[in-house]
Amino acid sequence: MPEVAYVNGRICPLRAAVVPVLDRGFLFADGVYEVMRTYDGRVFETRAHLARLRASCRGLRLRLPVTPARLLEIVHELIRRGRYRESRIYIQVTRGVAPRQHAFPSRTAATLVAWVEELLPLDARARNRGASAVTLADPRWSRCDLKVIALLANVLAKQRAVDAGVDEAILIGAGGVVREGTTANVFIVRDGTLFTHPLGPEILPGVSRQVVLALAPQVGLRVREQRFDRRALYRADEVLLSSTTQEVLGVVRIDGRRIGRGRPGDAAQALWNAFQQRAHARRVRAPRAPRR
Repeated sequence: MPEVAYVNGRICPLRAAVVPVLDRGFLFADGVYEVMRTYDGRVFETRAHLARLRASCRGLRLRLPVTPARLLEIVHELIRRGRYRESRIYIQVTRGVAPRQHAFPSRTAATLVAWVEELLPLDARARNRGASAVTLADPRWSRCDLKVIALLANVLAKQRAVDAGVDEAILIGAGGVVREGTTANVFIVRDGTLFTHPLGPEILPGVSRQVVLALAPQVGLRVREQRFDRRALYRADEVLLSSTTQEVLGVVRIDGRRIGRGRPGDAAQALWNAFQQRAHARRVRAPRAPRR
């Protein structure tokens, strides 16, 4: 089935979707984006995703060109036309088309683009095997809490991970503090406690991150939003990633060092199971991760 897209009021095949060269998203990366997904055909954590989109717009002094309710109507229509078993939804808002000048144009209409594509879940063998990563100095700007389309630093870091033959790059800030991955939030588990970097301008407020933090007590894990360094990363019982498409994924090797037992651990499995139950709205108790 061909992917379909919405561009400023028009729905068309994705391959036919275009924006003008003078769009400020193309010229300056002057825009924001959001990625959502479906479970059983329903968009997951809709309110949280829309709230983050609006927060990113406020951070760039952008105005959504449609109401949140209308945006959801567009998303649901794209999902209906796509007819995939499960969909990944991409939404992008830019400041629009204007002459190429750095300052905001006095009059311009924001550009709204959205599309859906088939969502292929992470292969079970890859999940059971776990991910590998390298650590890199964080080269990004100082407002990583905004989900902006200026992702070149993430792209370069991800390519360094690919060149090193691993799955992800974990970005390290001043003082050796672990921040997040190029496409995922990062957690460690130590002595029955789940640690992750607190919210702020250094990291993206991940929707899946928030789900994981809400689920952790249900599986017997204490939660601490607290900074930790690279040494804590190496010494962790488990290291986890969370994102919209990866959900919860264990990391088994970082910078060539084995993490924990060298395989996804009990917390990773328990949190992933609980995540699935929430995503599919199953009314059963989540399994508990054994205390160490």
